[in-house]
Amino acid sequence: MSTSSNAPYHHGNLRQALLEAALTILQRDGEAGLGLRDLARAVGVSAAAPYRHFDSRAALLEALAVTGFQRFTAAMEAIPLTNPPDLMAAMGKTYVLFALDNANLFRLMFSPQLKKDGRPGLRMAADAAFDTLRHISGGDTKTGRIVALAAWAKVHGLAVLLLDGQIAIRAGEDTEALIAEIVEHL
Repeated sequence: MSTSSNAPYHHGNLRQALLEAALTILQRDGEAGLGLRDLARAVGVSAAAPYRHFDSRAALLEALAVTGFQRFTAAMEAIPLTNPPDLMAAMGKTYVLFALDNANLFRLMFSPQLKKDGRPGLRMAADAAFDTLRHISGGDTKTGRIVALAAWAKVHGLAVLLLDGQIAIRAGEDTEALIAEIVEHL
């Protein structure tokens, strides 16, 4: 599969350039469209160059998932700074909108093929994302953890239902308003 990029890579941070190109390919073509050789072509480097940063396709996928969790965590950490009237509802809405705006990345982040056991970088990135929700819902107490898990299960389920087209968006319906209304009832 041939891919293209705006400009070939010439200098700077090759790892980051590869990740950015991979994110573009992932968003456009899904996980099946990602290959290290095609990625090298898209960035304009030799076929061997990506292997200096990712020893396998699995390592690339893991790095993409870590990047996704980092971006997601940053979005969640920014919410309290806006002083929303209902912090949990704002976090839920942000969660679902992140999933819809980054569908293939979101699916990769939670893919069963990327088991977090034995992948400390991925585990840390995923835990950091969950910790933002846990902190808002009561910290490290047992109740806080249960509240955070319940909220996560609800918004994740809503996100997947929307991604899979199980909840249809009607003609003229405001998706963000619908999500906000659903999340307020969780």
